[in-house]
Amino acid sequence: MYKMQQFKAVNLLAYGIKGHFNDKSKHNAKVAVLGASGGIGQPLSLLLKNSPLVSELSLYDIAHTPGVAADLSHIETRATVTGYMGADQLGAALKGCEVVVIPAGVPRKPGMTRDDLFNTNATIVATLADACARHCPQAMICIISNPVNSTIPITSEVMKKHGVYNPNRVFGVTTLDIVRANAFVAELKGLDPARVNVPVVGGHAGKTIIPLISQCTPKVEFPTDQLSALTGRIQEAGTEVVKAKAGAGSATLSMAYAGARFTFSLLDAMNGKEGVVECAFVRSEETECKYFSTPLLLGKNGIEKNLGLGKISAFEEKLVAEAMDELKGSIKKGEDFVANMK
Repeated sequence: MYKMQQFKAVNLLAYGIKGHFNDKSKHNAKVAVLGASGGIGQPLSLLLKNSPLVSELSLYDIAHTPGVAADLSHIETRATVTGYMGADQLGAALKGCEVVVIPAGVPRKPGMTRDDLFNTNATIVATLADACARHCPQAMICIISNPVNSTIPITSEVMKKHGVYNPNRVFGVTTLDIVRANAFVAELKGLDPARVNVPVVGGHAGKTIIPLISQCTPKVEFPTDQLSALTGRIQEAGTEVVKAKAGAGSATLSMAYAGARFTFSLLDAMNGKEGVVECAFVRSEETECKYFSTPLLLGKNGIEKNLGLGKISAFEEKLVAEAMDELKGSIKKGEDFVANMK
């Protein structure tokens, strides 16, 4: 079984996030961040600028991008940084990009669910996906904008309208769920989080987030009540941050870390590194849902193989069954949005 890569920040300045393929001859990736001036976009762009895997960084937003780009361009790493601002510069921002990461949109505030973001973020993601279809149809598209359970179907349907949809190249970034699960399990068991790996499957909202503690490496066991509480904490960890920030936003720094981790895994795989595995919310035949997150073996062309759910416990089987209706509803909502677009 392939083991999911571990990326822990040790020497950020020199390496970006730890654990990456070091054949510098291939490290010439052009990466775009759409929503680069926002709470996630800025720290994500900083982490990407730090990485030897990135040679060109293209930053787009509707405001402030020239300043963000100027600031980042002073960092002593090789990636060149260019800022683009406003709809008329979106095409130029995307030209020649191999990977596009999209954290654009509005964040949650206390009392909001991810689904409450739908109306605003659905329009933003559809617009950006349309631009990707026109200007970089072969790029890997990594969607962070919530609700991911709907924004991935939106992205896919927009790409289909242009005849450029490739299900192996469109990813809903759920990595923060894995990062959180690793951190929380390590905390409870007194382990080094760098050595903990918990696959998280399903979707990226509430009860659709399903941590597979039974597949954790190293093997860990919890009494039923503690397992239930841990699962609930992983599912509601985003809300924990929204409440703690008390109206000042949602998870931005941890999301930027998770987004960078996923992007670096993808770039490693595109560069020919073997055995790179990450979970992501993608088009899937693994369950009765059209889209579902499971561990994926990544390769030069995106998804090389969907590794599926594997062997799961009775407790986890029940979680999967309970998530299905909500997931299907969110997927349909995204598909309907594009079908009804003018």
